Amino acid sequence: MAETTAPATCDVAWFSALCDDDYEFLGVPDSRLQSSFEHCRDIVLSAESGGYDTILLPSGYALGIDTIAFAGAIAPLTRRIRLLTAIRCGELWPPQAARQLATLDRLAGGRLAINIISSDLPGETLESGPRYRRATEVMSILRALLNGQSIDHAGEFYRLALDPPRVSTVSGKAPPFFFGGLSEDARDAAAEGADVYLMWPDTMDGVASVINDMRARAAARGRTLRFGYRAHVVVRETEAAARAAADRLLSKLDADTGATIRQRSLDHASVGVRQQAQLREAAAGDGYVEDNLWTGIGRARSGCGAAIVGDPDQVLAKLRAYQALGIEAFILSGYPHMAEGDLFARHVLPHLPHAPLALGN
Repeated sequence: MAETTAPATCDVAWFSALCDDDYEFLGVPDSRLQSSFEHCRDIVLSAESGGYDTILLPSGYALGIDTIAFAGAIAPLTRRIRLLTAIRCGELWPPQAARQLATLDRLAGGRLAINIISSDLPGETLESGPRYRRATEVMSILRALLNGQSIDHAGEFYRLALDPPRVSTVSGKAPPFFFGGLSEDARDAAAEGADVYLMWPDTMDGVASVINDMRARAAARGRTLRFGYRAHVVVRETEAAARAAADRLLSKLDADTGATIRQRSLDHASVGVRQQAQLREAAAGDGYVEDNLWTGIGRARSGCGAAIVGDPDQVLAKLRAYQALGIEAFILSGYPHMAEGDLFARHVLPHLPHAPLALGN
């Protein structure tokens, strides 16, 4: 593989499919790959042995297995990899969540990071504005309690006056908060309370525009943000082989099944999901919206809907181009997750300077 001048270090994460999102052929359920403790455990252990810095443990209400319970079980089985654990704001009571998360960080030896999701309470629907304002309150409360501070909070959703839980994180500080969302409400919430703003796939110009906007929003609040990028990846020894592997993923998908999968997602109407659909619509007939960015994944899933596809040099160049825009953390995945994670770990990761993203509190 050709070497170029090394860019700044980045955090490289893989994805453990806790939400029934693992396939050999997209849209075709496979009992071997359905979420279970054993299957998701094996993905995490493979990612750790492959050298990844972080593992995303996603969360969904309707599908898969519980994230906090899984994180507590996997923490003692790992030694190095950071656990980016998703929590859904609509499903938690912040003081109890602070105690859970502090305990989880202890179990992991200080290796916890938190992916904040601005979710509804299952069975209820809250408009975007108040839902994201609630998420902002949750982040503020959690940060204070996990920093060991007493709070006297009188907000729109929570009125709390209490001391922090006795159990603290290993560092005594709140773990880093990762947060994503493209709506105006989501962007404001991230600028107000997050440490790392996560983006789904977009064109280079789109990524640059969002970063510039988010930097300005954070600066207006006297804050700074770091930036992460969530994408799928298909890497093979040649570009032709990578494109063939991508096409194979969709070879058994019919349009009606794909539409059903997208519609049943709890976030199918969000601004971010609509943006992924627009990205597909802007793509050429082969699904590529720009060099090595393939939107076909989004035909069979909601949320993150595009993949970096190419040979090792092309995938590496694409990641470095994102880094040049300001991306410092990548959360990658591929299908099946363990097999594609191994390919990326062998062909690309050794050539990408990486380490867990260092964040202050």
